[in-house]
Amino acid sequence: MFLSDYIDHTIKKLKAHTANVLTLTNLSLGGFAILFAVKGQLNVSVLFIFLAALADRFDGTVARKMNIESDLGKQLDSMSDIISFGVAPALLLYQGLLHEFGAPGSFFTIFYIGCGAFRLARFNITESNGYFTGLPITAAGCLLTLSYLTIHYFPPYVFIFIIFTLSLLMVGPFKLKKI
Repeated sequence: MFLSDYIDHTIKKLKAHTANVLTLTNLSLGGFAILFAVKGQLNVSVLFIFLAALADRFDGTVARKMNIESDLGKQLDSMSDIISFGVAPALLLYQGLLHEFGAPGSFFTIFYIGCGAFRLARFNITESNGYFTGLPITAAGCLLTLSYLTIHYFPPYVFIFIIFTLSLLMVGPFKLKKI
């Protein structure tokens, strides 16, 4: 009887943390993206950011379907997102191009991360009403990562414009319907 109760309890705990495991997978993939960007392996960093986006896509879905949404999960998701879609894409673009601008390149890299953190904090203190206020950081991070793939086709100053625009879109007051 004791073993059966222990197994049931363990299964319930695992079920309760399924979405958190996916969220931590997102965070881990973002961490790997950062490490590879620092080492100069930028294409590998791109891959890890997109894998993080895939994990991020499913953590909320799993939490809702399994009815295991929690305040802890919401906070953990935001902390993971700032790593995977804030720091990782900004560092990727910085290492790939923006470092050539010196102080302005550094400023816009940090500005993007700050706007992403602000956007996530605002999200965490508002009630879920079926809409996002501002561009979600996941979308901004994926767009910034995609822009890296075009650095050989556009003049460098275009990427200052891209990172600045995405930063402002994240903190903008407009509403986007959740999908």
